Amino acid sequence: MVVLAFGQGKLANISGKEAAKAFGRAGWQVTGQVGSHLVMTKEGQRANLSIPQHKELSVGTLRALIRAAGMTVEDFIELL
Repeated sequence: MVVLAFGQGKLANISGKEAAKAFGRAGWQVTGQVGSHLVMTKEGQRANLSIPQHKELSVGTLRALIRAAGMTVEDFIELL
């Protein structure tokens, strides 16, 4: 279950699997896995995303991934 608190733009209770699916919808592709982290890349982007496959990602980790992907929190929420 995904629970989002929009009041302050916060993200909560999003798993690594759900995050990977959302980034996939934005054009990111899985290129491999290192331990418990899924590695995703996107043509035209310099950054690689390393997404922990945890049951729940911390808000800071998720925000850092969103920022590295060149997206806003609102863009990401629309992809969930």
